[in-house]
This record gives sequence, structure tokens and C-alpha cells, in this order.
Amino acid sequence: MLGIPIQKLRRWDVQGVLVALRTAGGHRRYSKELIDRLAATTPPGTGTEKTSQELATVKRSLAEKRRIIQLLLESENRYRDLVETSHDLIWATDAQGRFTYLNNAAHDIFDLAPKDLIGRCFFDFETVPSYISNRRFLATLKRAGEIKNYVTHLTTSSGEDRWIGINARITHDENSDMLGIRGTARDITEQHIATQRIAHLAMHDSLTELPNRHSLQQCIEAAMQNGGVGALLFLDIDHFKYINDNFGHRSGDQLIIGVGSALRDLMRTHNGELYRLGGDEFAIHLPEGLRKEAIDTAESALNAVRHYRFQANDQKIISNLSASIGIALYPFHGSDLPALLSNVDITMYQAKDLGRNRYMLFDQASDNLRSTHKRIQWAKRLRDALDEDRLVLFSQPVVRLRDQKPVHHEILVRILGEDGKYILPGHFIELAESLGLIQEIDMRVVEKLISFMRETSPSGKKLRYFVNLSRVSISDQHWIQRFIRLLRTSGIDPSQLVFEITETAAMSEIDVTLTFIRKLKEMGCRFALDDFGAGFSSFYYLKRFEVDYLKIDGSFIRDLATDVGSRLFVKALNEVARGLNKQVIAEWVETPEVVKLLIEMGTQFGQGYLFQKPLPLERGIAAQAAGLTQSIAG
Repeated sequence: MLGIPIQKLRRWDVQGVLVALRTAGGHRRYSKELIDRLAATTPPGTGTEKTSQELATVKRSLAEKRRIIQLLLESENRYRDLVETSHDLIWATDAQGRFTYLNNAAHDIFDLAPKDLIGRCFFDFETVPSYISNRRFLATLKRAGEIKNYVTHLTTSSGEDRWIGINARITHDENSDMLGIRGTARDITEQHIATQRIAHLAMHDSLTELPNRHSLQQCIEAAMQNGGVGALLFLDIDHFKYINDNFGHRSGDQLIIGVGSALRDLMRTHNGELYRLGGDEFAIHLPEGLRKEAIDTAESALNAVRHYRFQANDQKIISNLSASIGIALYPFHGSDLPALLSNVDITMYQAKDLGRNRYMLFDQASDNLRSTHKRIQWAKRLRDALDEDRLVLFSQPVVRLRDQKPVHHEILVRILGEDGKYILPGHFIELAESLGLIQEIDMRVVEKLISFMRETSPSGKKLRYFVNLSRVSISDQHWIQRFIRLLRTSGIDPSQLVFEITETAAMSEIDVTLTFIRKLKEMGCRFALDDFGAGFSSFYYLKRFEVDYLKIDGSFIRDLATDVGSRLFVKALNEVARGLNKQVIAEWVETPEVVKLLIEMGTQFGQGYLFQKPLPLERGIAAQAAGLTQSIAG
């Protein structure tokens, strides 16, 4: 390449003219200065132009390699900075799950330095026997190749409890054998505790901390599905309204707490489970209990209520309390949950009708007569109301909390009775569902609303209307087809309609609900999940429901200013909704204090008597247009 005979170069090498260094591999390496000097002394015409081009190419190649190496070094440093400063634990293990690398976040997870964890594994810190969790984790990982959001309970080196969420993936060698595991982990202790608290609130009464109706229903359903027998008692405090009216609701709440405590103590000797259903109603479940055990428990409960003494706010002692109790046995008095609950409820009211301060055992013959008469009477009333067009639409505004401006309206249905008074839906909706009339009521409500929307356009502004739909309706394919045809031929803007589905309805038939939501959203309609938070199961399925609004159940809003548990729950619901990009509406807003708390929690909308009571549809819309809705500014 230099144009120098090879013999001369060899002679120079032997004479020491060429000084070379030996590399680790035994090769000679000549200094750049020597090569440059030889090149400079090479006679012209011996191929120097070609040599210069080749050397220039080599130099460019070396420069490119140096640039690539520099980029790799910068990339590695950037990666190392990100890994070492991450709040998440980044880790790697060998094939047996023993740590080979951890970043500095190991301090926050285990209270140990990374170097002190090399050779150990996650499950050395498990609160349960480590080999059980380790075996389950590795088996799942080997089967699926990766794990996401695996939750485990650890105890740190300092004895603190931690809940950790782990993501992991297997690495393989060139022979596809397991080489090790890499992944991330995060301390989710606060979220886990909050989730447990939310689950507790969803299954327990906030006033007495007793299990609630939802918890009772789950327990009874599980017992029935397993073929068990048992007794169910409904207990209602007599003349409780008198106590509320004369001593105030605070005294009423204290009385409920006291009676609940007395009944809870009683259950320790009767092998029963106590629940609060709401208001002044309690339930007692006696697993494996039959007639004798149920009657003994009822007599003891009546006696406990009679002997309870309560001191009201004005130091007055309230005594001579009494209660009415209904008893039903399963599966003898109801082979399914709705039938059992209906029968025990009616039996309790029979005890009240017979003079209170007593218990009644379900009587098949008398109950059938009473139930049949009631159903026939209501069937006729509902049928007449539909035939005579006595369904009346009411509306209540949904208010934007930050400026208290009405932005939407919820449509509510009433029946105009023959006496000229309105019948509220709480008196007829469940009966309409059981009688098969709810589909026609739902259809009639939407028809009336569409007619109103065609004829009325207040101030030229398009309002959005929220309409409740029954689970029975959206489960009926024939009804759904009629409903879609109605909307397609209505001539209205579908985006003005928001259909509300209750949380319990959505949970009962998830696939049906998802299909219905998808069909109507394709038309431009929107959806709201009503009574959100009443059942904890919704958290698991919420991300599957393509709803636009979440309406927080009013039972959590009513006590928001005074109940820490409700505040924790509502705050968590707002965070969940915000994370899923859904808007939140709070129901039962009744005080400015609640509004202030809701705004602080990030709730966008509110609905309740504080802003406006439900009014007939035309009057409600007119009230908004005239600016008559109540302002709470200041």
C-alpha cells in the first residue's frame, strides 16, 4: 500500500527501524506517526493516490464507528439515569427468581439497598409462606410468558406491611431456554388500602358499620345456590317517624346506632348475622336456622328493643321502644332471592298491621291472597294509566357546579292518580317490572320526550336530556328493535339523549348491556351509569362500559359534609372517573357545603333539591329559560 518493497520493510523490521507493539492477541501494531512518516517518504508514482483514498475511507469508517460508539454510550447513560432515578422498582433475576439487578427504588420497596438484595427474591419477604406464592407466580409466568399487575403482600426488613404490584416477563437464551426474568414493581399500599376501604363502604352501612342490603343479598344467594336452608328476619322499629319528627334526625341516627349495637350483641348468642337495610329496618340471617331458631331469635330481638333506653339531645330518656318482625324460611317460603325478600317484607308489614310489637311467620295461604290482590290492583291501575295517558314527565336540572348553571335535564316519570295527586316511581316501578309493563312505560316516556323536543326548542338552544331505562327493557330484543326504530324515525338529534342504566342493571347482564350501549352510541346517543358506587363489582367492569357520565349514588353525597367515609369514597370515585375520562354527576346535592366539597374533589356536575326540585317538564324547562333556578353563589 505504501509502494515500498516487502523485503525492505522486513529488513527495517529486523533492524528495529519499524517499532511495533504487540496486542493481547499477539499481533503487531505500528504507531500512527511511523505510518504517516513512511507514507510521506514514499516516492511518487507508486500508487499513493489510491493509498490516500483507501486511508481516507478507513478514516471515515473509523470516525463513523467512533460516532456510533459515542451515541451508544450516551444512550446507555440516558437509560441508566432513567432507571436509577425511577420511582418504580426495575429488577432482573436469574431463572430461579433470584435478584441479579435492582435499581435504587429497592430502598422504598424493601427498606434495603440493592446490593443487599442480590441473590434474594420477592417472596423472601412474603407475609404468607414464600414457597406458595413463589410457586404460583413462577407457574403463571412460565405458562403465559409475562404477568401484569400481580399483587403480593410483603413485609419489609423493618417490619412494615407493603402491597406491591409486579409486572414481569421471561427472557430466553438462543436455545429458547429460560434465562431469567425482568420487570418492574410499584408500591401500591395506599391504593390497596383505599380499595379495601371502598369495598368495605360498598358492602356496609355507613351509619352503623353493619353489613348492608347488598351484602345480605350476596350471602342469601350463595346459601341458596349451595342448597342450604336458613331463616331471614326483617325488623322495623315501630313509630320511628315520630322520633325523627319530634327529636330530630340526629337523634334518630343515634337511636339507630344504639339499637344496632344492642342487636349486634344479641347475635353473639344466637349464631346470627345482623344487617342494616336502610332507614329503621334491620335484617337477621340465621344460616341453617329453622322455625324454632327463628322464633327464639325474634322473641329475643323484640325483648332487646323493649329494654333499650335512649337519651335524646334534650336529656329526655326515650323508652318503651318496640319493633315489628317478619320471618321467612328458605327455600320453603321462597326458592329464589326476590321471592324470599318479598315474602319476608310483606310478613313484617303484616306484623305492623296486627298491632306492632310482635313477630309474624310467613303464612303461604294468607300471603298468596294478599299478594295476588295487590298485584291485580296495581296491574289494573298501571294499565289504566297507560290507556288514559296519565304518565306525566317531570324534569330536574343537572347543574355545572363551578358556576351553578343548568346544563342538562333528567327526565322523571310520575303517574297522575285518579285523585289528582302524582304517584312517585318508587311506588310502581318494581311492580311494573314484575307485571311486564315496564317496557311499555319506558317506551312511552321516550315517545313523550321526543314529541316535546320536536315541538319545543327553548331560546334556540339544544338541551341534553337524561332518561332512565329499566334492565327489563334493555334485555328484551324485541323492545330494543322497536326502540331503535323509534329513534331513527324521530327526526331529533340523538346526541341530545343520554340514557341512564343503573349499576345493578348493568352488572346483572353485562354482555346484553354492552351490546345495547354499543348500538345506541353508534347512532350518536350517550350513556350514564346511574347509582354508581352502590355495588363494588362495578369497579372491575367499569372500563368495559362505554358510558359518558357516572352518577354517584346519592347515599354517599347526602352525608358528604359530615361523614369521612363518604368523602373518601366520593374522592376515590372521582379519581376513577377522571382516569377513565368520564364526567361525574353527584345526586342528592342539598347543601352549599356539599357543593364546595364536590368542587374540591373534581366533580363537574350536581343534581338535587338545592338547585331545583323536579317540576313538570314544560315548567322545568321554562324555569331554566327564565333564570328561576336557585343560585347558590356565595
